[in-house]
Amino acid sequence: MSYTEGMLRDGALNGKVILITGGGTGLGKSMGSYFLKLGAKLVITSRKLDVLEQTAKEMEGSFGGEVLPLTCDVREIDQVEKMFDQAVAHFGKVDVVLNNAAGNFISPTERLSANAFSTVLDIVLKGSANVTLTAGKHWIKEKQAGTFLNVVTTYAWTGSGYVVPSAAAKAGVLAMTRSLAVEWAKYNIRSNAIAPGPFPTEGAWSRLLPGDLVKKFDPAKKVPVGRVGDHQELANLAAYLVSDFSAYVNGEVMTIDGGEWLMGAGEFNNLDAIPQEMWDMLEASRGKKG
Repeated sequence: MSYTEGMLRDGALNGKVILITGGGTGLGKSMGSYFLKLGAKLVITSRKLDVLEQTAKEMEGSFGGEVLPLTCDVREIDQVEKMFDQAVAHFGKVDVVLNNAAGNFISPTERLSANAFSTVLDIVLKGSANVTLTAGKHWIKEKQAGTFLNVVTTYAWTGSGYVVPSAAAKAGVLAMTRSLAVEWAKYNIRSNAIAPGPFPTEGAWSRLLPGDLVKKFDPAKKVPVGRVGDHQELANLAAYLVSDFSAYVNGEVMTIDGGEWLMGAGEFNNLDAIPQEMWDMLEASRGKKG
């Protein structure tokens, strides 16, 4: 067995219709591919229909099943409601919503325009809220069980310099996740979140850290286990959380980052950089003082 292999048994998601925002590329595509392999039917949505259609074709060619590509700007509630109605009309239902669409800038905050700041908030927080409200109201009206899985980040609870709009937006999504886990549980609606560490995707990482910056700020150097995540690892966790195997998990955020955020949180964790010879000198020095 390996962490690069699928975790759940075949057919674990049979009968489920899963809607993924930002499902045409990156982590959304990776998670969706595994859902499809496990028997789910997919709705993938973003603003670029050509990308969605190509992804749907690739997924169906590799795993069979059915993938419905629908364009939608999650910032616009009218588009979200139309997209959701189309999904229900096509498949008869939607069982799971994976709020994965995101936007980010790595920049000193004082360099950001008000528009840049609000763009990230609108995509991440407002977009997730739009999709969540649309799906939740439908499920409650139809007395249908439902599951939300929201992709957040570890700096949703610590904050982080240079990604302030994203940190603020993801913190809001996490608060929404936990709040609705309590409020909507009586309707048989669960809400959970995943906080991934570095799972590099070609598009996102090249935009955030262009040129040689990716090499200079190698994310693996900040992870105690010494590597970045494999997309299958994230897909395994996501598949578990949208499956019926996790029926008793509600209001939880699961971190999958190899210990990265804890390494950054500990005041003295950076002492890994001290060589053994220097530790020997420090120990000897303490012995003499004693």
